Amino acid sequence: MKWILATACAVAISLAVAPAADAKGCIKGAIVGGVAGHMAGHGKVGAAAGCVVGHHEANKADANKANAQAPADPK
Repeated sequence: MKWILATACAVAISLAVAPAADAKGCIKGAIVGGVAGHMAGHGKVGAAAGCVVGHHEANKADANKANAQAPADPK
């Protein structure tokens, strides 16, 4: 019984302290990677890789959008 209470307290504390996750691009990438990985027999690995690639591509798109919207230097 003490084990269950200690685990529940640890989970509650870690959820309260943890910062919010930024899953931009991860969900779509995980779905695509999971389906592709499932076809190859490695669904979980495909989902994890898809999440990483999707997150990377979303960040790259945001950086390009920020650079395109930067005002030009008037001379």
